[in-house]
Amino acid sequence: MEHGKSDPRKDSTRAAAVALLDNVLGDGAMLAQLTGEDGPLAALSGPERARAQRLALAVLRSVEPVDRLLGGFMRKAPPLTVLNILRLGVIEMAAGAAPHGVVNACVGLARAGKKTQHQAGLVNAVLRQVPPGPLPGPVQKMPRWLRQPLVHAWGREAVAAMEAVQAAPAPVDLTLRAGFAQPEGLALPTGSLRLTYAGQVSALPGYAEGGWWVQDAAAALAVPLLGNVTGQRVLDLCAAPGGKTLQLAAAGAEVVALDISGARLGRLRDNLARTGLSARVVVADALEWQPDAPFDAILLDAPCSATGTIRRHPDLPFVKDGSEVAGLVDLQARLLDRAFAWLKPGGRLVYVTCSLLPEEGEGQLAAVLARHRGLRVRRPDLAGIEPGWITPEGGLRLRPDYWADRGGMDGFFMACLETTGV
Repeated sequence: MEHGKSDPRKDSTRAAAVALLDNVLGDGAMLAQLTGEDGPLAALSGPERARAQRLALAVLRSVEPVDRLLGGFMRKAPPLTVLNILRLGVIEMAAGAAPHGVVNACVGLARAGKKTQHQAGLVNAVLRQVPPGPLPGPVQKMPRWLRQPLVHAWGREAVAAMEAVQAAPAPVDLTLRAGFAQPEGLALPTGSLRLTYAGQVSALPGYAEGGWWVQDAAAALAVPLLGNVTGQRVLDLCAAPGGKTLQLAAAGAEVVALDISGARLGRLRDNLARTGLSARVVVADALEWQPDAPFDAILLDAPCSATGTIRRHPDLPFVKDGSEVAGLVDLQARLLDRAFAWLKPGGRLVYVTCSLLPEEGEGQLAAVLARHRGLRVRRPDLAGIEPGWITPEGGLRLRPDYWADRGGMDGFFMACLETTGV
């Protein structure tokens, strides 16, 4: 490569990252919607797609501090695509990339676009003033619609600690099966393995043999809350993408995995094939479906705001505004009421949401206990969980700032309810 010239393959990756940012920050699209054959990543190789997504995610985690820094070098914000080129440049330099190479690449990106070529000089002038090294000042805050109720629930210090975790990439956790090879990683107190270095996951030891699957350590706690499921008939309700189905099957349950999305269940079928585990997979709407027999146990991982997964999905705060939460709370309650009718006497149900909002967790638990006589909460008794994670009512509240020194965890609420027959 000639001195001063940028790598055209990296430039196509950077261009795709900018296109992803334009779609998220300009059109309100979730990144997951942009990875198809007609999306900005379509022409890239696998490694290039992964790099473009990493770059876009890094920008989305730090839009606020990046814009604060850029604001010192511009009188007014340029058009969105130009701004996203600048944001990308700042993020790359903050991560340690050579400044002259980043500046040249970003100027080239601007020159390559009909709508941005006249701003190439601005890109050059601004990025040459950006100091190398980590971004100064506070990390990105959650949006007001989310931050306010969380401050009310847990206080400003806790919310600031969550935001600090969300500013960094999420580590990769694995749920392990005994007797298989496993990659190098940190054994977490609850039994999950946190990878030391992820790289290409499918190339790691034990993957091809089905010895493990990727699953956040917090998500992996829901199935153990059900207790012993060996030989029991268990419904995994809203099962996709399927990590909990695999846990149930590996624990010896007779699993029915139901989800409304056939496309999302495709990943579950692939993992069942890879691991050699079995489950009956059903594509259906849980509000209309009827089982042919009652269940010993049900796991309801209900649709929710997904606000506990911002460290993995930093696009979420830019796309959602909280307006969908009331409808989700209503849907969660309807699913709960419906699921309890499918339990055998003495059966148990674990309710799960990957939400930080109390109305989707603690509030749902209080409401369902008020609606249904004959339910009691079974308090968590799991290895590795800390007493402070258990709510007064017996639910399990997990937050991104827990295990902050190890990389945090996704935010979840989960509770195990038993029918008493009263």
